Order: sequence, then structure tokens, then C-alpha cells
Amino acid sequence: MKKQGGFTLIELVVVIVILGILAVTAAPKFLNLQSDARASSLQGLKGAMAGAAGITYGKAAIDGVETIPSVTAVSRANGIELTYGYPAATTTGIGNAVDGLSSTDGDWEVVSGHASAATGIVYSFVGTDNTSNCVVVYSTNASAGAPTITSPTADDC
Repeated sequence: MKKQGGFTLIELVVVIVILGILAVTAAPKFLNLQSDARASSLQGLKGAMAGAAGITYGKAAIDGVETIPSVTAVSRANGIELTYGYPAATTTGIGNAVDGLSSTDGDWEVVSGHASAATGIVYSFVGTDNTSNCVVVYSTNASAGAPTITSPTADDC
């Protein structure tokens, strides 16, 4: 009779345990989904800010206030502070122009004390510290022109 060769049950269990240990330790390094999700959310906020800035500028151009350095438009009940027709880099500017930024129970908050706060207003997730690079920075220009909006990559979050 021929003797059949194969793996014993113990050998199979040892291999499965080793694969399980490798999966638990190596998978989080390859599947960094949380930072990708955070960066994507901030990209969405950047898009919302850009869209709100464009719509607000269009309304300011219709009203004839796009060349004024500083004015408050009353297009909404709470008003939007403008700088050359675009929302100003303040909570009463871009904060009022984008729904969800001015509320106290939303997902976003102003990050005070951030290094980029000198050039504009900095938004991030609620509870973010002021040294995080996982932020969106909205800055208006000193002269007429579109605002600058910067957001992070997945490596920054």
C-alpha cells in the first residue's frame, strides 16, 4: 500500500495562527483607512468652501460690491462679511457662507493658535489640537482675487 503524505492538523493550526498574527500586526500599516477618510472629509470641506466662495462672489457682483475691500452682505439672515466680493477669512465670513461651519454642534471647528492662523482661518474636526496638519486653511487676498484654500493629503492626517 502507498502511504499518503499530507499535513497534520497541528501543522495546519500553526500556519493559521502565524497568518493571523501577521494579519493583525501588518494590516493596519497597509490599510490606513482612518487617515484617508479624514483627508477626504477635509477635501469635501475645501470643495464646500470653494463653492460657497464662488456663489457669494456672484451675488456680490450682482449687488455691485465686489470691488469693496470690506463689506457685510445681507444675503442671509446673519450676513456674510466680504473681502472684495469673497467671504472674509473669519467666522462671520466663510463661517456664515458655508452651512455647518457656524454651528456649535457641527463636525468642524476653528483651530485657534494654529501656525496657519496668521494667514487665514483654520478649520478641522472638533477636538483637533493646534499643531495638527489635518486642517483646511481659508485665506483671502489683500487685493481683489479668489481666496486660497489649502487642504491636507492622507499623509498629513
